[in-house]
Amino acid sequence: MSDLKSVINLRRTLHRYPELSNQEFETSKRISSFFEEHKPDEEISISDTGKAFVFDSKKPGETLVFRCELDALPIQEKSTKAYRSSTPGVAHLCGHDGHMAVIARLGQLIAENRPKSGKAVLLFQPAEETYLGAKDVVESPQFHALSPDYIFALHNIPGVEKNTVLLKTGSFSAASCGMTIKLEGQTSHAAEPQNGLNPYGTANQIVHQILELANNNRAAFSDHTIATLIFIRLGEISFGISPGSLEMGITLRAYENDDLDLLCEKSESIVKELAQKNGLDFEWSYSEIYPATENDPTCVDMVSQASKTQKLTVQQMDKPNNWSEDFAYFTATNKGAQFGFGSGKGLPPLHNPSYDFPDDIIDPAANIFYSIYSEKLL
Repeated sequence: MSDLKSVINLRRTLHRYPELSNQEFETSKRISSFFEEHKPDEEISISDTGKAFVFDSKKPGETLVFRCELDALPIQEKSTKAYRSSTPGVAHLCGHDGHMAVIARLGQLIAENRPKSGKAVLLFQPAEETYLGAKDVVESPQFHALSPDYIFALHNIPGVEKNTVLLKTGSFSAASCGMTIKLEGQTSHAAEPQNGLNPYGTANQIVHQILELANNNRAAFSDHTIATLIFIRLGEISFGISPGSLEMGITLRAYENDDLDLLCEKSESIVKELAQKNGLDFEWSYSEIYPATENDPTCVDMVSQASKTQKLTVQQMDKPNNWSEDFAYFTATNKGAQFGFGSGKGLPPLHNPSYDFPDDIIDPAANIFYSIYSEKLL
């Protein structure tokens, strides 16, 4: 019989030794070591640090992929637990250690009841937090060769009753992108600011108008949009110089992809109009571009049925999550679904320095995936 305790020990080890996006080398080794005794038919290295473990019936049938994430966050953990992060400034505060444990538990269960048809793939994806690791995986020849019929993932949701399954057809999490804006004016002596062109005033107007557009002008879009100022860099620590250059970043979000495109277009118009009006050179660029995660109705039904089979509470979401997920790159080209899984009320929120994935939801979460697997491949 499989040993849940070994999965909990794995989760706590992963928590103690977190690694940032695209640096998950030891994490990947620990996952490979865990799977050795479960003898997958194939272990595939994918997108640098990623791993895929294939349980193959060698018979015709469908290919199911179950995905989790390897990476941690660049945040200092606040904890007194024995397995707290040993890496300064890095910690598993989004629950990816727990997601890995769920898929590891699923691997135990599949190893005991191998597929009768098709194949099951357990995918450990790198770099979800910052470098769009899913995009790299989807574009890799290794993933392309797998040719999945369905792909599934979950995300733990603190603040929701434990073992509650949160489902939504269509947009499950928001589209987003990081917009970097650069303004160029002219420096001057700090005693003679009128002889220069300080871009701060224009930047302030740009921020105000973009935030007003996204956060308070619902009529301009079909659904919810958000803009958040992330950073401003202006000048040097030199009290004799009035600065001439400014760089700032704003995160733009929308529940629907078309709305994000429109929000970007309108934001660009604001930058151009105000910069030109005030005599500034300007440019913008985009990074960390996440489409909305679009859940396939058939896959959502499969998760719903599996949850009911496990006698778990199913809750239909009335709107997408405000946060973005690079799982969107999987669902853009494959039938798939991501769902939320309640990790308990009274917990700190995700990315909080004190967040810790609860061990007692590992097994029930894994059993949802196993029910889907059993229905399709056993």
